[in-house]
Amino acid sequence: MTFPDLPDLARRFRKELDEKKFVLLYAYNATGKTRLSVAFKDLGKQDDERDTLYFNAFTEDLFQWDNDLKNDRERVLKINKHSRFFAGLEQLEMDNRIRPLLSRYADFDFRIDTTEWEVSFSREVESAGARTLVEDIKVSRGEENIFVWCFFLAIVQLVLDGAEAYKWVKYVYIDDPISSLDEHNAIVVANHLAQLLLKANNAPKTVVSSHHTLFFNVLGNEFGKKAHRHFLSKGAGETYMLRDTGKTPFFHHVASLRELCEAADSGELRTYHFNMMRAVMEKAASFHGYSNFADCIQPDEDDPDKTLYARVVNIMSHGNYSLYEPVDMMDENKAIFRKVLSDFRKNFPFNPTLFEGPNNEAPAA
Repeated sequence: MTFPDLPDLARRFRKELDEKKFVLLYAYNATGKTRLSVAFKDLGKQDDERDTLYFNAFTEDLFQWDNDLKNDRERVLKINKHSRFFAGLEQLEMDNRIRPLLSRYADFDFRIDTTEWEVSFSREVESAGARTLVEDIKVSRGEENIFVWCFFLAIVQLVLDGAEAYKWVKYVYIDDPISSLDEHNAIVVANHLAQLLLKANNAPKTVVSSHHTLFFNVLGNEFGKKAHRHFLSKGAGETYMLRDTGKTPFFHHVASLRELCEAADSGELRTYHFNMMRAVMEKAASFHGYSNFADCIQPDEDDPDKTLYARVVNIMSHGNYSLYEPVDMMDENKAIFRKVLSDFRKNFPFNPTLFEGPNNEAPAA
């Protein structure tokens, strides 16, 4: 199906939500996912009335750091108190609602000051055998993102509980909530979100869009027949094309491989991508009857150093890489990663249409 603009597409989604509880949307970056979420939200605006609670890049902008540049001591995250997103913040004990959600993903704590409209963070650190609480810290960008995500989940829970402050919410729209998470935690976040919505008696109709194939895949499996599943791409001119992904979304290992190809093409390679690549190779080795993932490393005859490549993949896939501060690969490791990935795709060919997209063409036969 072709749509002339994003508002027309947003109207289509609202119509689909009359039929099913969820709409899942997969699209590459720069396709227009965030603008689509805004178009969907704008359709529900009538004067001062709203009907959509949304999570997107604009949600993260409701939080801004005050780094205390003068004293470099009391660093806090300021909250935009004028946003309807924070309705009822003073009365609803949000600290106690967010904390159990945040503890799934993080090791820091926080305190919300509803007088100054700011959040302060703290963390216990171990020194000389004793644990000390360090207050007013600045958390990393990834930790900030997961805090905002848990804040949003706490609000969704209030919606599910029928809180008066969020009675206006008819739809929830979630756009790309996990851009900084690795493969394992993408599964955890997707599963947690799905269970939260599926177990509720009166959950709002929900749209989830993502460029992360694995995240999309897990949600597709969790929601099953309760969701419409689509792939969005740009058409001719300013048009947009919507394609049904079918009853079965991308398989886990195919989703991972697609993610690896995107990372290799963009240059945004992190050390944990070796772990993902090894997992894909282990599945391929098992399917083809090999005893070890290294048997899937089959370089060209003019570059036969299989032992070196297998050793690098093995070493790099056993590191303890941070969820919140992914480590960039060194240039020499990026070269090895791309070489091993390219050879793997040539020697174990997948359907090339799975890898079509901007800057991510299938290798020549």
